Amino acid sequence: MKKLYISIAIILSVSLLTTSCNSFLDEDSREKVEAKDQEVYSPEEILTGVYGMFDSWDYSFSFLGVTEIISDNADKGSSPSDTGTDKHELDGLTFTTTCGSVRAMWKYWYTSIGRATQSIEYTQNYGLTDASYRDRMIGEAKFLRALNYFYLVRGWGAVPIQEQDLTLRADVDVVYDYIEADLIDAAATLPLRSGYASRDMGRATKGAAQALLAKVHLYQKDWQKAYNYADTVINSNEYNLMSSYLDAFKSDAAYHNGSESIFEFQAKDATNGIAHGIQQYSQTQGARGTTGWGWGFNTPSQNLLDAFNAAGDTQRRDATIIFRNSVLYDGRVVGSTENAMYNYKAYSSSDPGGSQNDRFVPYLRYAELLLIKAEAANELGLTTDALAALNQVRNRAGLSSLTITAQAALRQAIWDERRLELAMEHDRWFDLVRTGQGATAMAADGKTFVVGKHEYFPVPNEQLLQTPELGQNPNW
Repeated sequence: MKKLYISIAIILSVSLLTTSCNSFLDEDSREKVEAKDQEVYSPEEILTGVYGMFDSWDYSFSFLGVTEIISDNADKGSSPSDTGTDKHELDGLTFTTTCGSVRAMWKYWYTSIGRATQSIEYTQNYGLTDASYRDRMIGEAKFLRALNYFYLVRGWGAVPIQEQDLTLRADVDVVYDYIEADLIDAAATLPLRSGYASRDMGRATKGAAQALLAKVHLYQKDWQKAYNYADTVINSNEYNLMSSYLDAFKSDAAYHNGSESIFEFQAKDATNGIAHGIQQYSQTQGARGTTGWGWGFNTPSQNLLDAFNAAGDTQRRDATIIFRNSVLYDGRVVGSTENAMYNYKAYSSSDPGGSQNDRFVPYLRYAELLLIKAEAANELGLTTDALAALNQVRNRAGLSSLTITAQAALRQAIWDERRLELAMEHDRWFDLVRTGQGATAMAADGKTFVVGKHEYFPVPNEQLLQTPELGQNPNW
């Protein structure tokens, strides 16, 4: 058996043991492994360190900036004088190549990719005799690597594939091919959700890999494959809509990895000892003021509230937005807070203001798979299928079924439904870009989306100082 001695810090605290490096991209080769008491850590412990990357502070602040605050769904929030370093610039679309949040997520997603690749190589070389177990863990790591590349390609377009060349930006279609290859491998080796023991709930599954493939193909407008993968997951009978929309986001342990959850960033559960959730995710977005419990960033916008109200969508509105002077599902009274609205989906019932709590974060839900199927079906001319999937989502929210048959009108209805169903779930900006709605939607929110520029984030200035040959994105 080939043994590798690794510092426990890599696994449990997910700290980076690095030397000075000349590129954010070179995270996997720069990370050092160290002997500690000659202990040997299993491939599963190394893989746990990859999952643990989702628990980072970057996901509780920088991530909010580049996914929601930047969009028409949310405002910076907090006090007017508290900029959150650069959140005011993201909110106003005035950020530049030195934007700290953009830099942080570029670096963090590449770091996560390096960890996943290390996990794959470590597991392959460890000498496991149980081939099924070995392949499952490699499949999980490939799913996680693909997910991080998906963020990168949506955010920056052509990006380096870390495992191939750190100084060459691979074309967008090449990056997508790489993502798809990892996900196809993962889907081939991972068990269904029902194939996991209860202690393993929350791991990547066959359904998660297939669901992400559906989403990846949606972004490429490969409608047939998006439809096929979404339909496969739907017909697996592994998932279903929860009866109550609010239940899909309650932080209590009973709702973690529920029937609607395809993949989520995991959270603390005192019952079975799952690691803590994202560091300060609830705290940074919690209600601010003498009756509040947090910093008040990433507040739902008036624009989003108006969209809920225009649709008569009270159920999802009231499960997405915490209003001043309201009472929450657990009986907590929200008094006279500094901001009028806060993100309900970030609320932790057990410890709302704590830096570590039980707040899980959905990444893929069954409802989104229904909407992916609806959108792809509409583009393929399968109107009946599109309406059936769309109306399942609407009916769960207490809204009447739609009967639209005109393709353009149904397309817009599905896009509008995605906004309301997935509000504050960190996809709105990417949806605006992929659907070409960026300029119109942001103008309606009083902001200027520059076509030919804002479709992609700038390559961080510090990265270009290290590897100038990468080049900058247009108009930055």
